[in-house]
Amino acid sequence: MKAKVYFSRIITPEKVLELYRMCGKELTGKVAVKVHSGESGNQNFLRPEFWQPVIEHVGGTVVECNTAYKGSRSTTEKHLQTMKDHGWSNYYRIDLLDGEGPDLELPIPNGKRIDKNFVGKNLADYDSMLVLSHFKGHPMGGFGGAIKQLSIGVASSYGKAYIHGVGKPKKMWKSDHDSFLEAMADAASSVAEYFKGNIVYINVMKNMSVDCDCCAVAEDPCMKDIGILVSLDPVAIDQACLDLVYASDDPGRDHLLERIESKNGIHTVEAAASLGFGFREYDLTEIG
Repeated sequence: MKAKVYFSRIITPEKVLELYRMCGKELTGKVAVKVHSGESGNQNFLRPEFWQPVIEHVGGTVVECNTAYKGSRSTTEKHLQTMKDHGWSNYYRIDLLDGEGPDLELPIPNGKRIDKNFVGKNLADYDSMLVLSHFKGHPMGGFGGAIKQLSIGVASSYGKAYIHGVGKPKKMWKSDHDSFLEAMADAASSVAEYFKGNIVYINVMKNMSVDCDCCAVAEDPCMKDIGILVSLDPVAIDQACLDLVYASDDPGRDHLLERIESKNGIHTVEAAASLGFGFREYDLTEIG
């Protein structure tokens, strides 16, 4: 089976909304809009103004979760201040899903590495989700896209440590690397199952650094912008982004690929596909 992925090389807020409308899924009920709020000092994250048309269209609440490492987003108080400093609070309703405990535990009956996922309890307040991802490199996962947003992004602070540690939070920086990638796929599968198809994924290939938006000190983007992708399939949209990087003739492509390949980033996509909540095969429809 092939998933449908819509793609445009035009990167504007209006084009994001246009592609969302083309995917054929109108999110209903109370909509959680998962963003990356950006670590203080990071220059590459996508600003709240960029996402404004699509967020306003779905009438969603911007949601985030606290980090498991020290920084400007490690506590509820600091994270809310960072979101204010970065302008998110000026435009949207904000909900830190794990701002107060206890966590919501999601089962993963067929997980490769973990059998449960810990997310902020406020996730239970929402009927559907819009996952807004900035596609770029990542120091641990190789790249960050829809699957990472669905797993690490939605996990609570404790849940992030649980995934990184492959079920052993105290070993979050010492776990076997491929097992960590598989645990990310496991966690993503639980959130996909929770919303039972009521999710739309948007990946924007802009400001593509080898580093994540979680890095306070990040490298500048290493290759030219590629475009916007929208899909109902988190596996297909990440695979399509990777394929577009490989197909690029940009001089900075190899630097980004070195980061992705050195961390075996493709394995997250492989693991996610094998869990059955998405397909690596896709039809790419380019919109001018």
